[in-house]
Amino acid sequence: MRRLLTLLVVFALTIAAAQNLTPTQERRAQRIGDNLRCPVCSAVPITHSPSELSQNMMREVRAQIAAGRSDTDIYAYFSSRFGETVLLDPPMRGVNLALWAIPGVALLGGSFLLARYLRGASSAPRGEGVDEALVARVERDLRKDTP
Repeated sequence: MRRLLTLLVVFALTIAAAQNLTPTQERRAQRIGDNLRCPVCSAVPITHSPSELSQNMMREVRAQIAAGRSDTDIYAYFSSRFGETVLLDPPMRGVNLALWAIPGVALLGGSFLLARYLRGASSAPRGEGVDEALVARVERDLRKDTP
């Protein structure tokens, strides 16, 4: 019973401290909340979600700020509970690193292939079996049509 009472007092003090944040701490809480995804909503930060879970998460962010925890500790806390998918800006390591790198690699590869294609198309030799008389006639007709 005593343990339960102690837990309730600590919880009440944490909630009370969380509601009395300084303006700087509140801005920090909003910034952290903007980087945490609502697990219920799709790609919505907890600061913009109307779900009860997001509101509870925001209260927890405020409580942890009031307790003096760092941003890294707060992100680690939520990542351990909800997985890295809760982070709207996930760290660049492991699979996430590949997801960040793939668009750049695809852009470079596509640019290389396009340049190679364009260079080859502009210097394409005339193949064998081309009727030179027909080519001369087409070129003559094109010159006539241009002013």
